[in-house]
Amino acid sequence: MARDPRYDILFEPVKIGPVAARNRFYQVPHCNGMGYRYPMSLAAMRGVKAEGGWAVISTEETEIHHTTDIAPYLEGRIWDDQDLPALQKMTEAVHEHHSLAAIELCYNGHYAANNYSREVGLAPSHQAHAYGEPTSARALDKADLGNLRRWHRNAAIRSKRAGFDIVYVYAGHDLGIFQHFLSRRHNHRTDEYGGSLENRVRLLREVIEDTKEAIGDRCGIAVRLAVDELLGTDGIEHQGEGHDVIAMLAELPDLWDVNVSAWPNDSATARFCEEGFQEPYIKFVKSLTTKPVVGVGRYTSPDSMVRVIKSGIMDMIGAARPSIADPFLPKKIEEGRPDDIRECIGCNICVSGDYSMVPMRCTQNPTMGEEWRRGWHPETIAAKASQERVLIVGAGPAGLEAARALGQRGYEVSLSDANREPGGRVTLEARLPGLTTWGRVRDWRLGQIAKLPNVELYRSSTLTAEYVLAFGSGHVAVATGCHWRNDGVGRTHHAPVPGLAPFATLTPDDVLSGAAASKATRTGPVVIFDDDHYYMGGILAEMFAKMGRPTTLVTPAAEASVWTHKTIEHERIQTRLLELGVTIRAHRKLVCRTADALDIACVFTGRVETIDCRTLITVTSRLPEEALYQALMTRKADWQEAGIKSVTRIGDCAGPGTIAAAVFSGHRYARDLDAPFDPDVVPFKRERIEVTPS
Repeated sequence: MARDPRYDILFEPVKIGPVAARNRFYQVPHCNGMGYRYPMSLAAMRGVKAEGGWAVISTEETEIHHTTDIAPYLEGRIWDDQDLPALQKMTEAVHEHHSLAAIELCYNGHYAANNYSREVGLAPSHQAHAYGEPTSARALDKADLGNLRRWHRNAAIRSKRAGFDIVYVYAGHDLGIFQHFLSRRHNHRTDEYGGSLENRVRLLREVIEDTKEAIGDRCGIAVRLAVDELLGTDGIEHQGEGHDVIAMLAELPDLWDVNVSAWPNDSATARFCEEGFQEPYIKFVKSLTTKPVVGVGRYTSPDSMVRVIKSGIMDMIGAARPSIADPFLPKKIEEGRPDDIRECIGCNICVSGDYSMVPMRCTQNPTMGEEWRRGWHPETIAAKASQERVLIVGAGPAGLEAARALGQRGYEVSLSDANREPGGRVTLEARLPGLTTWGRVRDWRLGQIAKLPNVELYRSSTLTAEYVLAFGSGHVAVATGCHWRNDGVGRTHHAPVPGLAPFATLTPDDVLSGAAASKATRTGPVVIFDDDHYYMGGILAEMFAKMGRPTTLVTPAAEASVWTHKTIEHERIQTRLLELGVTIRAHRKLVCRTADALDIACVFTGRVETIDCRTLITVTSRLPEEALYQALMTRKADWQEAGIKSVTRIGDCAGPGTIAAAVFSGHRYARDLDAPFDPDVVPFKRERIEVTPS
């Protein structure tokens, strides 16, 4: 299929100092939970993106010295020459597909607690550690400043030796020390590196010049700068000092990578920010420089990409999350297949991998992080290993992904769902405030399935064990999902809470299905007991508060939706709830309920208090919908006659979890079908630390 000529501009080369990118697609630096500990996984993941058409592939932030150690988080390291072989794995994987490799050198200042190296941190001024460690960084003196410049220069030279084509000077996300020097909030110095903006810019200018002098003959020099911190006059503003820094240094680097700070602002979830949300903050940059400009905005539409290029906002389309959701996004546009793009939904489950210090995962792309470990490729999959037909019961995220991937393998697949509208929990949750993009999980898979003549979708079909046995499929996947409990049992309560049964205790299922209106009055106080701690409790509180209902969120955790710290949206969630007037009762568990009241108790002291409650919604834990699976297991003696070789639970039916986990489960089922299985064998490769005999 030929490329749409409207998109030709996206495939023009862009010169970046002494190197040239083959098109305008630029994977900006992003963390991934792999870092220095999993170099093979990291290299394979980056290599796949280069294969998919991204012209520039960047590392995550890469520590330049042992005095900027942010352990236990797994970022890159280029402390000394011992780190080069791991980094070379990445540059080789990227160069294999004719893309440029970029490295984001980083010195974290007071954000580095040095828990591994046990060194004292360095910062522009004396400052406590930013993430709550009981340590402080000391102010750099003149000798320290000389050392810092030398460390950065040495790291740049090592980067060149490792094969990198672009080297970053990092002043973004309120993480890099060069941004800390720019910031009046962090820089309280009275010497030539503090005070006026010209003085606060001095170190950044010197380091850019050092880097260009050291490696500028072969490597492009990029500056990543936060032009606005969204803090008003307390921080850098794009109409103030952000603008002025660009003006002062306009022609010095070979490329400007500009964004907003901090990371929760730069990578805001779709619940809070639309595609292209950074444009108002960065659009001034190109008016001040002739050098190429890259920015981000969770762009997945090629029309939006063309618009920002033609309107002069940026020269290259920067992406982290869209490149994770679909590493082949550029190639699909180039080949005239934009409808095949697996669009990012902006859920930030990828970020949770970094915060959990494990290889990242993606709701849309189940192969993310598994390129080396399991040998999974986002676009290719092994052909079928038998002529067996497959029946999948349930067209939620697991069932849809299993059907799509099995169809791609060439299996004859029958996909049945009890509802008229497929998608399972995705269809319901995409109706929640801010989660519309989550419907892409369903829509992309339905679109792909529609192109497969060997996959049939049966709607409004409730299957019994008897029907499954008579269907005649060799393999059966049960993807019937799960349901929320209404008895209070979850992380905190391990037995049903007294007094809930006689009253209309609702669950998220009731609210999402519309059953809440018939089960509870529309007036009076609403209490949401959130023992799940992800998005659901907070978003339901938001819904009822917007209806004008007095709403209280009770949680045993310290804050509302506390797990969303890992998706860097917690601050926005907490702020929104408070602004809507939601009362948050943290560190509280349930005791019992009466008709118009609820007894709750402090999780520490046990002290009981009574709050008004007309409607109680429990967001605690979920149980698998496994009746069909269990019925089939009791009929195992009938399998042979029915031609059934396997019955497997997948997705939430196997174990309730995130939508990403359900998609992964469905994909794994499709990959593993007809393959040998040994429960005693680790099903993926591991990266081991080489132990040298003493």
